[in-house]
This record gives sequence, structure tokens and C-alpha cells, in this order.
Amino acid sequence: MKPTRIVVIGGGFAGVNFIRQLAGNEAFEITLVDRNNYNFFPPLLYQVATGFLTMSNISYPFRKLFRKHKNVHFRLAELIALHPEQNQVETSTGIIGYDMLVLAMGTETNYFGMENVKRLAVPMKTVSDALALRNYLLLQLERASIEQDPEERKRLMTIVVAGGGPTGVEISGMLAEMRKRIFRLDYPELDINDMDIHLVDALPTVLAPMSKASQTDTLSYLQQLNVKVTLNKQVKDYVNEEVLFADGSKIHTRTLIWTAGVSATPLRGLPESCFGKGKRLLVDIFNKVAGTANIYAIGDNCLQSGDPAFVNGHPQLAQVAIQQGRVLAKNLLKKGESWAEFRYNDKGSMAIVGNFKAVADLPKLHFKGFIAYMMWLAVHLFSLTRYRNRVKTLMNWAWAFFTRDQALRYIVREKKSS
Repeated sequence: MKPTRIVVIGGGFAGVNFIRQLAGNEAFEITLVDRNNYNFFPPLLYQVATGFLTMSNISYPFRKLFRKHKNVHFRLAELIALHPEQNQVETSTGIIGYDMLVLAMGTETNYFGMENVKRLAVPMKTVSDALALRNYLLLQLERASIEQDPEERKRLMTIVVAGGGPTGVEISGMLAEMRKRIFRLDYPELDINDMDIHLVDALPTVLAPMSKASQTDTLSYLQQLNVKVTLNKQVKDYVNEEVLFADGSKIHTRTLIWTAGVSATPLRGLPESCFGKGKRLLVDIFNKVAGTANIYAIGDNCLQSGDPAFVNGHPQLAQVAIQQGRVLAKNLLKKGESWAEFRYNDKGSMAIVGNFKAVADLPKLHFKGFIAYMMWLAVHLFSLTRYRNRVKTLMNWAWAFFTRDQALRYIVREKKSS
């Protein structure tokens, strides 16, 4: 009997956890397609951007991850289009046939139609984004250190972070800690008190999906770190080194970090009826895409309304993606048995703001401060893909904790073509 050919598009939380359940099972022949040749851990991207971790701490090559499993293959390629009638996907490196297709592409940065923001702001979605942001931030400080014009120096030392979700909060807090403990020593030419860090959001609160207690505690922590938090303030444009808001106000800055929203990755080959809010694929209780026979979507790029506790769809979180990947794979292993409907088990959420400043919402419990800080470290450490990543990350964190410093502040620029 021939194995079932499964093509998985995307090697994030959803895709990797789906494949892990079926790896080594000869009843399935799996091909993973991804634009990168590595899996990475998005919740720690901001630590790569601020130089506390290297790319290798949070990444792991797909071919090494699955090399012991002969039924798992990898193809480095971009998805171009789907051809459901032929059971084929078109990629940048050719056509691939399938018996079952699993779409796990995740999301991309949403600029809400603002072309200047898309062109000039620095996003925080991929490893490349994180490395680019690290280079950019350090270059701005180097330029500020020799700038003679006070107004221009102020623009170089002003950072605006758009988006009050976990990424925006965490990178704002990290930059504020670095301003206090690191930049002050690295740049004696500068009056570091002139460095302003702004966190802005169109919503009336930070960490909107979390509890009221977490929102209040987080705002207090940010204010203790002298982050200037501005809420109910919608970014409308970024022109002439000015972040423009809907109410007519503005902030002069050379640095706009964009963490304000995501949308599903565009997809060609499926009718409009397959898509819902935010371009997410509409799926049933088994994660099958509406109107299709053998196409499934898991993770951030799908919208499922059949879960009674989440009738408006699940939050776009790592735990949702992990659980959907595992449940779908386990259903495929049920020969002749009824499939299990997907029900999200909400294990809670957390965010870190600074040293010993963190919040955690567990079912019916709220934690803050040192306890939440240690919980955050433990959860994120053990969520990394491999043992090697965990050891290296723990060593980097330990060094940063005891020295209040880190040594990864390198500016690495691409070689200019002649």
C-alpha cells in the first residue's frame, strides 16, 4: 500500500508539531516546504534584535531536525499558488503533488495600507527582521554619538514602538533596560537621558488579550522604566522622520519599530469563499478548509469558529498552533475511528517587561513580578526546539543576569555590490 503523500507548507509551530507526530510512520510520506531552511522561535525574536541572543539560540535547521526520519523530506521554496483540482502546489522550485495538503504558513506584518510605514518602519516578524533591527538600532546610536546638531541627535535617539501587544511591550522594556544599564556605558559621548522610548497603540490598553490585572501591572512596569506609553493613538503615516497620528499630533524620530498587527499570508488558488477576517482560511472543527476535500489549515493562518469557547476564532498564539498541529496529526493516525474535534486548551499567557518585571495569566490565577519572571523564563526555555538551543540560551541568559550586560552588540552589514 502506497503511503499517503502529505505536503506541509510552513515550518512554524503548527507545521513542525504536525510533522513530529507522523515522523517515522511509513504510512505517510511528508514533504515540508518553507522559504527558510530553519525553524525559529518567534517569542524570542526581540532578544535577537536587542543582542541578548544569537540567531542560533532560537533557530534549528529543518534537515537536521528531521534527518533521522526517512519519511520526512524538505524543500526550500516559496509557495506560488495552489492547484486543488490537480492536487498540486506550485512553488518557486517546481510542482509538488499531494494526497493531502496542510497549510501552516503563519502570518505576515500588516501595515494597514500605509505604504510609507511599510517602506520605512522596521518590522519584527522574522529572524532577518530581528537582525536588521539590531544593526539599525546600533547604527543610529553610532551616528548620534558624532552628531553635532542637537535636533538631529534627538531624532536619532528617539525610538517609537507601534503596537502594545507582547512583542511591542517586550522590546520596549528591553530597550529601556539597555538604556539604563548598557547604552549609558557604551556611549559616554551621549547624554543617555535624552533617549526617549515611546510605546504607542490605537487601543486603550497594552496587552489587550490579557487580564485587566496584567494590563495594569504592565503599564506600571513600563512607566517605572520611563517608557512613554501613549494609548488611544492611531498611527496614520510616517513622513519626513515624523510619526503622524490620526489626531494630528506627531513624534520626530528616525526609528519606527512596527509590531502593530499581522494578517495571514496571501494565497493564490482558492476561491474568496475560503477566506475570513484578516485573510485567514475558514476551517471546520477538524481544521479542513471550507469547500475543499483534502486541504487543511492549522495555526495563525486559519479561522475556526466551531470551538464553543472561541466562537469568533482562536487567538493567534503559539499554543493554538501547537495544539492544532498535534490534534490533526493524531486524527490521521485514527484508522477507522471518529476524528476528535479541535478544542483549544488555554494554558494561559505571559509577557516580560524587564528585570523581575513580568506578568502571567494562568487559568483563574494571575502572577506578577519575580514569580512571573521566572515562569516566563522556564516556559520559553523549554519551548525551544532542541536541547542544544536550551543550553545555549540558558548560558546567555545567565551571563546577562549576573553581569547586567551582553556581548552580542555587533553591527553586521551586507557587502555592497560594486
